[in-house]
Amino acid sequence: MKHFSRITHMSRELKLFVMASLAMGIAFSIVDSTFNNFLNERFALTGFQRSFLEFPRELPGLLVVFVSLSLWFLCSRRQSAVAMLLCAAGAILIGFVSPVYMIMVVWLFIYSTGMHLFMPLSSAIGMELAREGRIGQRLGQLNAIRNFAVIGGSLLVLLGFKFLGFTFHHTFALSGFAFIVAAVLMFAMKPDEKHKPKVYLKLYKEYRLYYLLAVLFGSRKQIFLTFGPWVLVTVFHQPTQTIAMLVLLGGGIGILFQPFLGWAIDRLGEKVVLLSESVLLIFVCLGYGFSKFILSAGPAFVIACICFLLDQMLMSVNMARSTYIKKIALHDSHVQAALTSSVSIDHIFSISVGLLGGVIWDTFGFQYVFLLGALIAVGNFLAALRIRIPITGHSSLPRT
Repeated sequence: MKHFSRITHMSRELKLFVMASLAMGIAFSIVDSTFNNFLNERFALTGFQRSFLEFPRELPGLLVVFVSLSLWFLCSRRQSAVAMLLCAAGAILIGFVSPVYMIMVVWLFIYSTGMHLFMPLSSAIGMELAREGRIGQRLGQLNAIRNFAVIGGSLLVLLGFKFLGFTFHHTFALSGFAFIVAAVLMFAMKPDEKHKPKVYLKLYKEYRLYYLLAVLFGSRKQIFLTFGPWVLVTVFHQPTQTIAMLVLLGGGIGILFQPFLGWAIDRLGEKVVLLSESVLLIFVCLGYGFSKFILSAGPAFVIACICFLLDQMLMSVNMARSTYIKKIALHDSHVQAALTSSVSIDHIFSISVGLLGGVIWDTFGFQYVFLLGALIAVGNFLAALRIRIPITGHSSLPRT
């Protein structure tokens, strides 16, 4: 494909970041393909217990601004290497040293700390390696590469469990190794500029709409990350292979969708992209929550799978929020700081939504969790309507 055919013309730093993205994409997809089934088979959790697990898993997102502050003496690329090592340690410990639920929670916290530390760094580094006016395109290309890696990771899980006698020990060990490879590649990149620690703790009123969009994304994200796969595993009783197959299909679709999404952000603007995301999310929520009650088992399961795939695609629209802050930033040094702060801000709400969703699931039924998701999507639509890119913004493309 076009973005892969140009690999020989990439800079050294971009090549290293691409290879690191491939390694970490494989690692994350292996964990994502197996984690819910691991929980269900090892600990047999209820809906509320599953949602409660989101507190230790998402707490690092709330604390990430302080973790970044403590690592201020490291540049973003070195922080990314540290993040990958934390993910590696967490994944290996989850797979091999989780005799009881509470011990597993500690390892999950370590894994999640690395994952959340890397989230804002990924966008910041990707935008640093982009040409002016093609930021969305670069992020789309990098996400497409990660989707290519997702195919490899999920295919490995699918074939391993179906034909090679894999256990959860195998998958968590393989993911840990891939994270270590990613850490080595990130460390091999040339250091970039360090950011002064005081920047991370400062919020700007000029970015309040960006912070609101981050809150809505965190709330919506939590519903799908927690309860989307859990519906497939517990309501439709699907095995690990099915989840791996869906992650595999989502990765294949993403290879084509991610560059298109990046192009759409550059050409149509963040406002159009985020409005479109909101509309589609409403239908995804209703399909996830109510298809089982209006259709027979087979068609309802198909609808749930389609919703799973659509949500995988729409999760990538978060890159539009990253390019939005890049365009409205008062100073270039604010970009990584704002990205990091937004992760902490959105997790205040995502943790709450995760716990609330568990209560709703056990009290009223899983469908009402997704009704809450539809309401959040409406809020995202109304917030996106307010997006304005100032004339003095960084982008040279037509404004929305």
